[in-house]
Amino acid sequence: MKKTFQLNIEGKNRDRVLDAVKHEIRKYIKRQRRVPLPEGVDFWDFDCRFGASEATAAVVHFATILPLVDAAAKEGADSFYLELLVKEGRRTQRPRALVAEGGSAATGQLPPNDE
Repeated sequence: MKKTFQLNIEGKNRDRVLDAVKHEIRKYIKRQRRVPLPEGVDFWDFDCRFGASEATAAVVHFATILPLVDAAAKEGADSFYLELLVKEGRRTQRPRALVAEGGSAATGQLPPNDE
């Protein structure tokens, strides 16, 4: 999905338009996740870009899309550009040392030792 969403539409309530935009985004995500997975793929992932226009769109994390939409609406933006491209996702295993010690795989750090 590569689309510029208009938030100010004459004759329509801005809050209802915002709700409709969020519904369209969620509907697209659900539809893409229903597509059967190819062999060796664990889940559907998304490459995301968000910005005021296509030229100024920046890469963002998938989980931040709806908060960014809300932020754009609160700032009074007339429109925003959203790009969601589906890609194959494969899970990676956390290192066993981190799992056994209860550490964080994201930071690669072990918890502090209280001894």
